[in-house]
Amino acid sequence: MAVTPSNNLKINASVLIATGLVLLFMSVLVFFMILKFIYGDFTIEEILPTKENLTLISEKREKKAAILYSRYTENMLPEGNTWLAENVSAWESYIRSIRMPYDLLSDLELENGDLDDYGLLILPGTKSLSDRQIIQVKKYLELGGSILATGGTCTFSDEGKWRGWEFFSEVFGLKFTKEIKPFEKYKHHTLRGNLPVTAGIPAGYELTIATWDLPIYAEILDPRTTQVSSWYDFRKEDGLVREEIKKSAGIAYGKYGKGKYFWMGFEINSVIGNSSDYIYFDKLLNNGINWLTGLPTASVKEWPSDYSSASLFIPAVTENPNNINNLLNILRTYEYQASFYVDENVIRKNRNLVKSLLKYGDLNSIIDVGFKLSANDTINQLFPRKEQEKKMSDIGGILKKISEKNSYGFMPLSGFYDENTLQAVTSNNIKYIFTDSLTGRAVPKLEIRNEKPVMIITKTARDDKMIIGNYGLKEKNFQLYTYQEDIDRIIFEGGLYVLKSHTDYQLRPEYVDVIKDVFNYIKANKIWHTSIRQLDKWWTFRANIELKYDIRSNKRMFLEVSSPDYETKEKFVIKLNINKPVENVIVSSDIINTEIPAYEFKEDEQILYLYFNGFQEGESRSFLIDYQNVN
Repeated sequence: MAVTPSNNLKINASVLIATGLVLLFMSVLVFFMILKFIYGDFTIEEILPTKENLTLISEKREKKAAILYSRYTENMLPEGNTWLAENVSAWESYIRSIRMPYDLLSDLELENGDLDDYGLLILPGTKSLSDRQIIQVKKYLELGGSILATGGTCTFSDEGKWRGWEFFSEVFGLKFTKEIKPFEKYKHHTLRGNLPVTAGIPAGYELTIATWDLPIYAEILDPRTTQVSSWYDFRKEDGLVREEIKKSAGIAYGKYGKGKYFWMGFEINSVIGNSSDYIYFDKLLNNGINWLTGLPTASVKEWPSDYSSASLFIPAVTENPNNINNLLNILRTYEYQASFYVDENVIRKNRNLVKSLLKYGDLNSIIDVGFKLSANDTINQLFPRKEQEKKMSDIGGILKKISEKNSYGFMPLSGFYDENTLQAVTSNNIKYIFTDSLTGRAVPKLEIRNEKPVMIITKTARDDKMIIGNYGLKEKNFQLYTYQEDIDRIIFEGGLYVLKSHTDYQLRPEYVDVIKDVFNYIKANKIWHTSIRQLDKWWTFRANIELKYDIRSNKRMFLEVSSPDYETKEKFVIKLNINKPVENVIVSSDIINTEIPAYEFKEDEQILYLYFNGFQEGESRSFLIDYQNVN
């Protein structure tokens, strides 16, 4: 019996083709959705496998540097002098360490303008430039190039004749102030916080710089130039603080034409000191090169909300303890919390007085743990660990009976601490130390001992013992002006202003009114006034927050913010320094239900600010930042 084929099983070729086209279309659509998810907005031209796209896939492409070996400068040196060769060699080593490709550039190559292949031009100690080189450098900057320069750039001609500071002022927007003479073997160089080039560096950190290269003081002339640092040392040098800071810039950055520059008044191999100096100097150079080459940096703003600096009031109840009563009405009026530090003898003998302070702030102790003349004193030693532990335990026990709660703050009577002190405070669950030992920074430092964090706070400003005792300033106007100078310096650095007042100096009846004027000045400058307990919570949270960021494409960045172990109720700010001209910035997330913080992009700064209303322990949020590039 014959079988007749069914017409129902016939395959229509047109249906097959249509189905294939639909599948192809869906595949292409999915492919484009994946690309958009990863890279953000793009055009077809940007993803075609052209020669240009293959070499410029993303913003993470390697940018080449040119390091000028200036024979014109070398010819000015005494015969056999290797200063320039060593300087250039140090820059070569550094550029290799960050895996940035580079070429050594000759004077002739610079004169010919062979700079098209370079995203960065480094002028190490280049004192001599020819007329032709000056033209090429300016042209390179005007067309969007980036320059990193050190020392007195272009102050001599190619023939070794003095040119003056015209190029220095015109290009860098700086006015030469003076050279540091080598009779000072080294100088401390203070860095500002809250800048793109100092991201991740403690505000007020002091680099130690050797003076053998005659470092330069400069003054900012032009608003396009930003001062990064100051040579002025308020502890040792005379003069009006505000003016001396302005005239003593040692690092600056800014824009010239479409280009950028980063200038240092000292050489790369002039940094000396301890390991922290090298770590933070390396971070400074990395940040500077990122800023110059359009690569991002990110950091948590030093202080909560919109504050750029902070203040802490520490009344020290020592001699004439009853003078503390002169302060209490001021604290009531201003509703300021104080962090009282009370001498151990006062704690023992004046318990009622100590208890009366509980309404106005937290109680902490001043304890004699031994004597040292300075942090570098190797002759005198503090007490052994067990003795320090016992003294802290005894005084802590008395304070607990008085206040019915634990005391977490401690100040050594001599102002100095050692490793035994750190071990002793953690054994007694003390969380913060106020000390004169820690210098070289304007913000607290966290130390970990026995798996416990200890916040160390240094005296960041001149206290009343210095102002009234050492300076002999009896006029209240002069006292106030000195306090205001230090507040202005701390605002410049972005650090913590510590107002330390003693019962036998500023808190005497005839001087205590100055405290009101200082409070008014702090309030007028929108400084975050905090207590030591609030500061401890904030600083511990800030130190442990984690940031991860990456460039996804030339129009998209990725940012992740997480806090594994700590929380904060304070408002805080993340600064994402995009470091290139962009517009139409939009923040979103690739994770559903992620809370997007309020944000603001400042085009003139090329910085995205993200404003967070607190953060939970263990919380993590990831964001996509999309933008349009501005040519």
